[in-house]
Amino acid sequence: MMFSDYQQQSRKTAIYPDLGNNIVYPTLGLVGEAGEIAEKIKKMLRDDAGELTEERKELLKKELGDVLWYIAQLCTEMGFDMDDVATHYLDKLFSRMDRGKLK
Repeated sequence: MMFSDYQQQSRKTAIYPDLGNNIVYPTLGLVGEAGEIAEKIKKMLRDDAGELTEERKELLKKELGDVLWYIAQLCTEMGFDMDDVATHYLDKLFSRMDRGKLK
């Protein structure tokens, strides 16, 4: 699936205040979901001696899906195509790599 396809399809499920003119809601959702990922990683260290179990991987996969959904909504709210955002960032990374600036 292309990011732009995901972005269009996920938008059909977006229900929040001032849809189409609200960058705050998806930003807060994104930060919250990223925090949930961090919390699960913390518990991995605490409860599983740092081992990434299959059960925890599945939990993280669900949270990563939530993060992706909020990224898609934020991109849409800002008028960005996710394919363009991804391409732009890869170009930036390859430029850094070519200049020996990736560490």
